[in-house]
Amino acid sequence: MKTYSNAQTYNKTNIGGEKMTALYCRLSRDDDNEGDSNSIVNQKAILSKYASDKGFPSPQFYVDDGYSGTNFERPAFQRMMDDVNAGLVGAVIVKDMSRLGRDYLKVGFYTEIAFPDAGVRFIAINDGVDSESGTDNDFTPFRNIINEWYAKDTSKKIRAVFKAKGNAGKHLSTCPPYGYKKDEKDRQKWLIDEEAAETVREIFSLCIKGFGPTQIARILTERGIDTPTVHNRKCGLPATSLKLQAPEIWDTETVKRILENLQYCGHTVNFTTKKKSYKSKKKVRLPREDWLIFRDTHEAIVDEETYETVQRIRSAKRRPTRMGEMSVFSGLVYCAECGKKMYLCRCTTSKQKPYFNCSTYRKKTKHLCSSHQITVEAVEKIVLSDLRRVFAMAKEREKELLSLLQSNAEKESRKQLAAQKLEKETAERRVQALDNIIRNLYEDKVNGTLSDERFRKLSIEYEQEQAALTERIRKLQEVLSKAKEQSDNVSRFMRLIRKYTEIETLTPEIVREFIEKVIVHERQKIDGKRVQAVEIIYNCVGVIPTLTESDTAA
Repeated sequence: MKTYSNAQTYNKTNIGGEKMTALYCRLSRDDDNEGDSNSIVNQKAILSKYASDKGFPSPQFYVDDGYSGTNFERPAFQRMMDDVNAGLVGAVIVKDMSRLGRDYLKVGFYTEIAFPDAGVRFIAINDGVDSESGTDNDFTPFRNIINEWYAKDTSKKIRAVFKAKGNAGKHLSTCPPYGYKKDEKDRQKWLIDEEAAETVREIFSLCIKGFGPTQIARILTERGIDTPTVHNRKCGLPATSLKLQAPEIWDTETVKRILENLQYCGHTVNFTTKKKSYKSKKKVRLPREDWLIFRDTHEAIVDEETYETVQRIRSAKRRPTRMGEMSVFSGLVYCAECGKKMYLCRCTTSKQKPYFNCSTYRKKTKHLCSSHQITVEAVEKIVLSDLRRVFAMAKEREKELLSLLQSNAEKESRKQLAAQKLEKETAERRVQALDNIIRNLYEDKVNGTLSDERFRKLSIEYEQEQAALTERIRKLQEVLSKAKEQSDNVSRFMRLIRKYTEIETLTPEIVREFIEKVIVHERQKIDGKRVQAVEIIYNCVGVIPTLTESDTAA
């Protein structure tokens, strides 16, 4: 976007009251499609001639090039309003009302409240609007509404093109994400930018090691690694950030966006965000199930296992204690009774070891749950021992383990999907029934047994219910279609195991890659001994039982 500023002085009669005359020009990308009639050059020529012919003093141009009429945070417009509020402007002149803006409420505010209160004369040349003479003031609000309709219609057409492009699997972003570059021979094709891609891999690696986005940003800055903005500048590409005050400093939000970007797995991902209104520039992130994903469209920078591990880490944020202590299991230990997370507690005496405590119990609601206290050392020993057990089974009896995991996955899948299948079938029957009800309502209306008002009310209600059910059916179908991913999860887990030959100690990377959660039961006294059961839930596959001789025989 470019902003122009130019001033010309006319030694003529001072109609503006010894104040300068603001000549405001605006052109959006959409307006540019209309041809030269709305070009900045054309607007400046019209405004200059009008100011000269009418004898307006000290004309000053304020130009916003490339800004939508629904956006009133334009830099030149805001600068003009600062001058208006400072009492420096006697008149504001535009080519037509649409140049001031395409939001009838805000345009009305400026022309009917802000400008008159500041004693500023407003003129829209081509629309014949002049606040001093009162010309065409009665029709001006309707013209503003028409201008807003135009903006809304243009936005609707652009969204339609955007949607068609996204549904076809084409990239919707103008610039590829950091780590990729466009192929010179095919601009729709993304190639790996190896220098930036190495930084992306490092960001994912640091996250798996237990570092948060803020820590990662600080590490990258301290190492002097180029930010996406600096990197793109060096490569002659557009800057990816508008925060250019300190482009050499990594931003936490930038790191978060990289960690959340599924496109680094080699997939084209469209419709991850939406705007609540064509007037709003703020984007709202959509849930993952609403994304449109086209798999394996370009070379991956990180594998999908690494990406999913990072998402699990990000969904279970680890917070240090007040003393800065943090366990590799923070955010992963849960109470078996109440289902809440267990918090890491600092030692109060030299003899006491760090331990996990039920959060429900800790919040002075002791009647709702018990302590379930377990030391960090005990959790680490139990998990390490079980991981070694699983690794030994994978090494010595891989086929049997694979068969067992797939069998368990199928059982769990059937259990989970049974209710969803029933819900889907029930919803489909109701949709069919609603079709018949709406058809009968129409026949009753035609026969005169049902009034128009009653028909309208009932048909709206039934159609709304039908639309909601249809959307629910669509989502249930997506869930059912993904049932086969259970076997894919087993394969993914076996690939994770093959990455390691053996495990000597637990690291944040190993814990986050393999462990989904650790469930701690309350201590019990059995045969005079205190026993505490601990369940280990593995990523992708759940609980892994010990193989028996029958498993081998099968």
